[in-house]
Amino acid sequence: MPLPARQLAVLHTAAGGPEVLQPVEQPLPVPGAGEILVRVAAAGVNRHDVGQRRRAPGGERTDVPGLEVAGEVIALGDGVTEWQPGERVCALVDGGGYAQYAVAPAANTLPVPAGFSDLEAAALPEALFTCWYNFFDVGRLQPGEHVLIHGGTSGVGSIGLQLLAALGHEAYATCGDDRKCAAARGFGAKRAINYRTEDFVAVVRAETAGRGVDLVLDMAGGAYAEANLDALAFGGRIVHLSPGSGGFCPPLAKIMAKRACVTGSRLRPVSVADKARMAADLRRVVWPLLGARIRPVIDATFPLAEAAEAHRAMERGAHIGKILLLP
Repeated sequence: MPLPARQLAVLHTAAGGPEVLQPVEQPLPVPGAGEILVRVAAAGVNRHDVGQRRRAPGGERTDVPGLEVAGEVIALGDGVTEWQPGERVCALVDGGGYAQYAVAPAANTLPVPAGFSDLEAAALPEALFTCWYNFFDVGRLQPGEHVLIHGGTSGVGSIGLQLLAALGHEAYATCGDDRKCAAARGFGAKRAINYRTEDFVAVVRAETAGRGVDLVLDMAGGAYAEANLDALAFGGRIVHLSPGSGGFCPPLAKIMAKRACVTGSRLRPVSVADKARMAADLRRVVWPLLGARIRPVIDATFPLAEAAEAHRAMERGAHIGKILLLP
């Protein structure tokens, strides 16, 4: 079947609220060397997309948001030998996921796991790459170490807790209500802490006999700058995934006293080659666990043309797991 000349995509037209996401017709993207073209069955919605929407257009490779897709390989760029048209894949993409067709680096693409739908597969790439990169590359997580995740029922948190449990790590999570705490325990958290009614530092220290956790994964910016250090074990690491909305000034005396490392990361600027290494690690270590030990949770789906509504749902913060767009 010949490919269409044009496709429906969602364009980030200005800095602002969800209403700046507008469905438009665009030419079909063309895969370059080392890339594949995927007919998108589902695309993940992530916090990064919300952040991109709030900034002026033009700061990313494309003004079509979307960092993860799943679907069928349609065409191959020069030099691609590891994939064939017709194969079902999920991929980490450098924007462009909110569309009927998306270009993906072949090296950052993985097969749809056995027994998974395309919807479930679309919920995997951003969360798994983020968790793997921040737990093991940035956070230097070692066997037997303990982890605290803020936002235990987010897309990253829900997969991260399952991954840590499958790999034998004791993990704790903060959540915004008791319903989410129950979900986080189901994902594998040894203890889920309602941050509105409990002191997570006191709970973590009690659970670890006063030692604290070795790694904190924080998506709340500087809100917990001091509390994270109080919850941290000597020599522990804090990895930030979001700058948050306020200032960030971790108390230097506490950092020095605990020989703590306070750092952060963004996955999108990481090179294709480094992401390819992560993809190989995920395929070797995590792919055999999918289905049996790890499964994504899908909270809601929206038609592609209703991307603005998907962003409103993301910003309400009531979801557990992933929000997806369906072209």
